Amino acid sequence: MTQPVANDFIRDIVRRDNELGTYGGRVQTRFPPEPNGYLHIGHAKAITVDFGTAEEFGGSCNLRLDDTNPDTEETEFVESIVADIAWLGFRPDRLLHASDYFGQLYDWAEELIARDLAFVDDQDIETISAQRGGFGRPGSDSPYRTRTVEENLDLFRRMRAGEFADGSRVLRAKIDMNHENMALRDPVMYRIRHRHHFRTGDQWCIYPTYDWAHGQSDAIEGVTHSICTLEFDTHRPLYDWYLAHLTLPAEAPRQIEFARLEFTHTITSKRRLAKLVADGVVDGWDDPRMPTLRGLRRRGYPPAAIRAFCSEIGTTRTNSRQSIEALESSVRRHLNTTAQRRMAVLRPLRLVIDNWPIDESGEPVTQYFEVANNPENPADGSRSVAFSGELFIEREDFAEVPPPKFFRLSVGREVRLRGAFLVTATAVDKDAEGEIVTVHASYDPATRGGDAPDGRKVKSTMHWVSARHAVEVTVALYDRLFTAPVPGESTGEALDDLNPQSRTLLDGAKAEAALAATPPGQVVQFERLGYFAHDSDTPLLFHRTVGLRDEWAAIQRRQG
Repeated sequence: MTQPVANDFIRDIVRRDNELGTYGGRVQTRFPPEPNGYLHIGHAKAITVDFGTAEEFGGSCNLRLDDTNPDTEETEFVESIVADIAWLGFRPDRLLHASDYFGQLYDWAEELIARDLAFVDDQDIETISAQRGGFGRPGSDSPYRTRTVEENLDLFRRMRAGEFADGSRVLRAKIDMNHENMALRDPVMYRIRHRHHFRTGDQWCIYPTYDWAHGQSDAIEGVTHSICTLEFDTHRPLYDWYLAHLTLPAEAPRQIEFARLEFTHTITSKRRLAKLVADGVVDGWDDPRMPTLRGLRRRGYPPAAIRAFCSEIGTTRTNSRQSIEALESSVRRHLNTTAQRRMAVLRPLRLVIDNWPIDESGEPVTQYFEVANNPENPADGSRSVAFSGELFIEREDFAEVPPPKFFRLSVGREVRLRGAFLVTATAVDKDAEGEIVTVHASYDPATRGGDAPDGRKVKSTMHWVSARHAVEVTVALYDRLFTAPVPGESTGEALDDLNPQSRTLLDGAKAEAALAATPPGQVVQFERLGYFAHDSDTPLLFHRTVGLRDEWAAIQRRQG
């Protein structure tokens, strides 16, 4: 799978390395998520960069699970990550785990201790943090920094043997407590965690930190270009320091940072997303309102559209927030060419054609119209759609007292029913509360197909569904999950900006019979309404993927 990509600084670096013969012209990348949650739209950018860069230069890309924290990691998350990457359209060359290297990482830690470049600290994390000082303020050495090599080796091996309680000791690199880069102020390499690991079981009770495991795992695997997001920029000197002080099996990898992908009206914090799930604000990690790849998949986002968007925006070293409408536009463009069309009425109002012909049994005659499945793709063919004397139309397509510039149906006005006939409303029936329950109309039989032989024009074309042939469906309409463009910017907490009306469920929507044959997960266009995905688990539940146009922007303009 090849995606068109623009030149960017990452590819410029790789291209220059190849020209210089660095790494022998070899290119190997990796995608290293921690298996403590589900992948989200921000990860999609990193995935396309990691896999796309390797593919463009004829290299390889591994999936490496950074499973160094037994408190939060589970096999469920590993399986979901593997599945989501495959859904997005990428295939790792190898599936690896940081825990594969626990033995080598431990040996390398002993090597640093033996060279007096690491020491065991008996202080707790809070004390260590306070001693690190701050930007513009020097740190202070741990009182245990001068321990002998022999004492440090003994204590570290006893940590490994499980003699000490959680939090009672850590292993720290011995670098410089006055370094201007805080990451180099004697960082923690190992902490004690008497926890069961989902892969290694109870084999280990000390676990490496991300900074200690990351670069060394890259080196073990033969990674050439370790591409990560910009928050690791200040950690690169530490990444390089560790590699420079170890005996490596090959040339040290190069870390390159790029700006992460963030969107308006969206959060990607795993902690906050987990809270939405735990508090029941959403139905789960695959709720269509969630920015997880699982949620986007269920909502009907095509993986090709996500990949195309990530490629189009390129990579930079400047953090910015993309408009969510830009992603939706990419989704809309893709679906316009691939989604078959169907007619559905979300808020049905009965329309009775009083002069419609009746058959010998007294039932309204059924006629059929051939309608294109997708005007953008003739290869999709056409389908037969039933039409009879009783129809459903959208309630908002009729107005008893039409407002200015309302060109849809009202008493005395003629409109076109999509692909069928011109009809004119004649009267309405109301219930005891005064609500309109039926609109009566007459049709012009000479206008079959929707055009008048005398050339008269109408200003509105409406979709419809034959009442006798309709299937009943449930439709989920979605608004932004967060009302603020930058959740939490003004309130201080992103979850304070939750939109309580982010989802509207419509039971009793009516649709043409062909919709019932839509495979689970497939997206279709409801004519005039938008693109809708058939739920993968619940039959005849359809999630609105995106509208036909940017309704949200229009709403915001009106409110402004």
